[in-house]
Amino acid sequence: MINPVNETSQRNSSDLRVALVIPSLDRGGAEKQLCLLATGLKHQGIDPVVIVLTRDGPMRSILNDAGVSVRVIGKRFRADPTAYYRLRRAIRQVAPDVVHTWLFAANAYGRWAARAAKVPVVLASERCVDLWKTPTQFAIDRYLATRTAGITTNSSGVRDFYASHGIDADRFTIIPNGIPPCQAPVISRQEAYKRLQVDPSRRLILSVGRLWPQKRYRDLIWSAELLASMRQDTTLVIIGDGPQSGELLRHRDSVSHPDHVRFAGQRDDVLSLLPHADVYWIGSEYEGQSNSLIEAMQAGNAVVASDIPGNRDLVENGRSGLLVTVGDRADIARKTQTLLEDRDLAHRLGEAARQKIADEFSVDAMVQKHATLYRHLHDRVISGNSR
Repeated sequence: MINPVNETSQRNSSDLRVALVIPSLDRGGAEKQLCLLATGLKHQGIDPVVIVLTRDGPMRSILNDAGVSVRVIGKRFRADPTAYYRLRRAIRQVAPDVVHTWLFAANAYGRWAARAAKVPVVLASERCVDLWKTPTQFAIDRYLATRTAGITTNSSGVRDFYASHGIDADRFTIIPNGIPPCQAPVISRQEAYKRLQVDPSRRLILSVGRLWPQKRYRDLIWSAELLASMRQDTTLVIIGDGPQSGELLRHRDSVSHPDHVRFAGQRDDVLSLLPHADVYWIGSEYEGQSNSLIEAMQAGNAVVASDIPGNRDLVENGRSGLLVTVGDRADIARKTQTLLEDRDLAHRLGEAARQKIADEFSVDAMVQKHATLYRHLHDRVISGNSR
């Protein structure tokens, strides 16, 4: 899987080469941000190479279209020493000036391998409030943090979470996620409802994300049933796929009805559908910075979001959306009822959300901040070596 050709001779000597290491190219928030970053770096005079630790995925097409070099290591097991050696060899062949690893597996394997390959600058990236990590994994994070030039993250909530687990907050650089201007095809409300198989007379609530416990879709299903019982005209459509898909479908069938909650699966037309939602829901128990929430706000949706650090960075309660306590199913329904009854309020919140994303979450700003950080850290190493 690794191209044996040494790429050093193929680069412009004036370029800075950055290797971005990530576990997979599945559809996900971190993967999307890495692809946007890699594509944007090419326009910043930086040569990006993406190294995928475990497996390829659908996001690969974005990199291919942009002409970004990709290598897949093929890690097969949770602990796979051979993958470490293949990764180290790949890094040596790429000969980067900076290695920037993303997410736990890549942070662990990639930082070790980059240090062994004597890469001048080694960075990590933490993208989420990772409540699933074990004490051993946090110990690995703490150990490697002291041997890393810095750690990027997308929100103050992630920084504070890791600071509470013993990593110096000063090691973090906060770079908010970037979202490109929406260029999705414009469709009519009638067409959106037809695609989602929802009666056009009903009020539409959307939620987009991977179907797994972090997202707390059980709460949203209960909230949708409570709301539908109050109004008799609302449908929650959940867009996405994941390991809980079968379980959640069974849960829906036991507590609700397909007219009240529908599953639309993984879709490629989400950005065309979002403008037609009356309200957008996200009930996660933890997030770094949700790309799906950013996209909903960009579309001008009135948002009801769980009150957690990652969401609070985006949603100012009462100004750009409404926040609810995690797991408060009744409050999700109550706040949504308020938005459906008060269209002026819903419009004001949606427009404030749209403006916030336009002002603070551009891809150009995200890429520029990374490029500046890479150059600053590399220049500091070079100047230190020349003394």
